[in-house]
Amino acid sequence: MAEQQQRRKKNNRTKEKESEWQERVVQIRRVTKVVKGGKNLSFRAIVVIGNEKGQVGVGVGKAADVIGAVKKGVADGKKHIVEVPLTKANSIPHPVNGFGGGAKVMMRPAAPGTGVIAGGAVRTVLELAGVQNILAKQLGSNNPLNNARAAVNALSALRTLSDVAQERDLPVEHLYA
Repeated sequence: MAEQQQRRKKNNRTKEKESEWQERVVQIRRVTKVVKGGKNLSFRAIVVIGNEKGQVGVGVGKAADVIGAVKKGVADGKKHIVEVPLTKANSIPHPVNGFGGGAKVMMRPAAPGTGVIAGGAVRTVLELAGVQNILAKQLGSNNPLNNARAAVNALSALRTLSDVAQERDLPVEHLYA
């Protein structure tokens, strides 16, 4: 009896850990591969996964069915998670640019109450990262995968004042001078 209760508690804990991550499918595309016997049909899913507390990742999965592709995309996204430093206003610390394939993404911090001003896959990445006030613009490409990867690239390039001070072996007060 006691063992069953412990198992239930353990199962509840693992469900809580899984539920902290949110996943959103950005795109599902039907792709074919030409082989000797004809064409092989499969699905490609682009999935963004995040916990809205400063962690986000983009994953791609391919499978014969949509559900399998999404599951593989989630697993791939969990492998490529980046930490995003957020300010008190749930914005980013400084302006930054990100690149991914032919896509370029510009991001700028915004005042509280501005909201997420971004489009497409970049908006999904920012929302799942927990950013609430930001200005972003995607340039160069409309490809959702490249734009999502460019957004993650930009977020991974962010640094806080304490990070910079630690790299330079200075106290944080000297950076303000």
